[in-house]
Amino acid sequence: MLEKLYLLGFAEGGWGAALLGAAAMTLLLSILGFLLGAVFGTLGASGALSSKRLPRSLASAYGTVFRGVPDLLTIYLFYYGGSVALTAIAKSFGSDGFVGLPSLATGVIAIGIISGAYQAEVYRGAYLAVERGQFDAAKALALSRLQMLRLIIIPQLMRHAIPGLSNVWQLVLKDSALISVIGLVELMRQAQIGAGSTREPFLFYLAAAGLYFVIAGITGQVFRVAETRTSRGIMHR
Repeated sequence: MLEKLYLLGFAEGGWGAALLGAAAMTLLLSILGFLLGAVFGTLGASGALSSKRLPRSLASAYGTVFRGVPDLLTIYLFYYGGSVALTAIAKSFGSDGFVGLPSLATGVIAIGIISGAYQAEVYRGAYLAVERGQFDAAKALALSRLQMLRLIIIPQLMRHAIPGLSNVWQLVLKDSALISVIGLVELMRQAQIGAGSTREPFLFYLAAAGLYFVIAGITGQVFRVAETRTSRGIMHR
């Protein structure tokens, strides 16, 4: 296999640039999906913590459905369901033919909704971990609700949430490989293309695994730094 390593290089005939470009696409997809998931997760956690029955029921249904349905099936449903809807809309305006959703947009939305279901539980648990005395202290200082959230609650909530969010990020990174089934050329798909073109599947899949490992290692360090910074001034027993 060593004599085939030139296939991973950047010279003519090498696939190094294509693999790095696909790794960048994987990182972009994962970041956008994770950030969109933070929005859905915040809404889901707010609903779960609400004193009203309807928001609690909706948040519970959201978490149950998207944590229970296989991620690959969710991606297929969003892609084909969205494409059917777009095709129907296009036909109503006199257009013929199938209208497909952009793969990147579909991937971001699907990963965002899936990861949001997990992030909602992380945020909910982190909120409940904040000591109730902090809320009383904020009220005693006559802080507005916005000031209480910005100055007291959110910083402490993030301190509790970051370890869980780190695990969700790893899930998002792995789920990004599933988006290859709807045509997006990210790292997994590029490895498949290279493996098929050169008939060296082990080499290309090993290279893809190495790039996933590098991405996971670097981004994991980012979360560790964030956890350290949010924990400054906290006494550990």
